[in-house]
Amino acid sequence: MTSPKKILLADDHGIMRDGLRALLECESDLEVVGSVCNGHEAIRAAEQLRPDLIIMDVSMPLTNGPEAITHIKRRLPSIRVLMLTFHNDTHHIDAALRAGADGYVLKDDSRLELLTAIRAVLAGKSFLSPSICNRVVSGYLDTEARNNGSRTRTSGAEALTSREREVIKLIAEGLRTRQIAQFLSLSPKTVEKHRSNMMRKLKLHNAAAVITYAIANGFVRP
Repeated sequence: MTSPKKILLADDHGIMRDGLRALLECESDLEVVGSVCNGHEAIRAAEQLRPDLIIMDVSMPLTNGPEAITHIKRRLPSIRVLMLTFHNDTHHIDAALRAGADGYVLKDDSRLELLTAIRAVLAGKSFLSPSICNRVVSGYLDTEARNNGSRTRTSGAEALTSREREVIKLIAEGLRTRQIAQFLSLSPKTVEKHRSNMMRKLKLHNAAAVITYAIANGFVRP
């Protein structure tokens, strides 16, 4: 008999994690081996538990979904990741898929849709919620049209490095330089350098502007 596939849950809402666990425990071929409440814990749990699949929210404290995916895929590329979220806008979808998500499902999709997505991703396929497929295709076609124009410029959030993205998120969540340095295992001087580069690229001049930008562009929740 085949062993059940190991699943890690990552969502900052306890009721959602409990509900998912209860739903998946009814499936004999799936086993929930852990649940965590933010992306930072998801990275650590992935290394410790080595699940076959992580079901992850997009917006989470400290380290969000796309950032966590980037870390996990770099270290453990065989782990599959399925995003489960309320966010149905192209910004969040694109960020998750670019980071390496193998599937994207909405929390208002059906139980059957979720189970279909889980098994498709575990089988090595990609899966997108039917309700966002048209949006993803339209976004792709728009990008192709822009790229085929006279020239393409990199600006805004696209110009940020992965470390600068982490810094802007943590600043917006209220962490100070020393706390960010401790969390990212960097020196305060290095954090200040990333902060300075990030603000220069985005043309932001104070912490309030950083927070406003981070909220408007989906780095943190309002």
